[in-house]
Amino acid sequence: MTRRRSPSRKPRQPAANAHKDLGRRNPGRLRLIGGEYRRRQLPVLDHPGLRPTPDRVRETLFNWLAAATPGARVLDLFAGTGALGLEALSRGARQAVFVEHDSRVGRQLADNLATLGAAERGRLVTADALAFLSADPTHFSLVFLDPPFRQGLTEACCKALEAGWLADDALVYVETESALTPEVPASWQLHRQVRAGDSTGRLYRRHPPGSGSTGGDAC
Repeated sequence: MTRRRSPSRKPRQPAANAHKDLGRRNPGRLRLIGGEYRRRQLPVLDHPGLRPTPDRVRETLFNWLAAATPGARVLDLFAGTGALGLEALSRGARQAVFVEHDSRVGRQLADNLATLGAAERGRLVTADALAFLSADPTHFSLVFLDPPFRQGLTEACCKALEAGWLADDALVYVETESALTPEVPASWQLHRQVRAGDSTGRLYRRHPPGSGSTGGDAC
């Protein structure tokens, strides 16, 4: 996941999660903060606006996901640096699929998977996220969704995920601009949320019809 702000002129295609804090100095390194690869530092491509999700946000999110991450099948859409998917692998996820449109950003992510010795558990798909979601689905138990801001992609991706991509009890983390409260499928219940700068992250738990679900918490 990356942290960028969309440019004022809409690009023809969203590139590498191009939003949030565009123009800030690229820190150049991604530090994993928990699990098997704890404290490992990985290079981040020198690419406009690309930077890892801050440690504080990742730590909060993975505290929420502590019981769900081990053994999970993870989908990291609009992966960028892959910070969230890599953190999930470090904390015991069984498999992670990283979907990244920009080929240069994707190559760096693939190199980082190889550096960690995680290439067998982490698979890079160089593709547009919605094009990826239009293929035959397979179930994931944990999904990270951080599309470019203000490009109308969030709700389309949520709808596509519900068409066969999610396990019955899947968890979906959605990050959007704070001004947007996305419409999500009726089977998704808000479990936790956190605001950081101009973005808000929401963790949803999926409860399909007939599952006897109960409401979640927000904090």
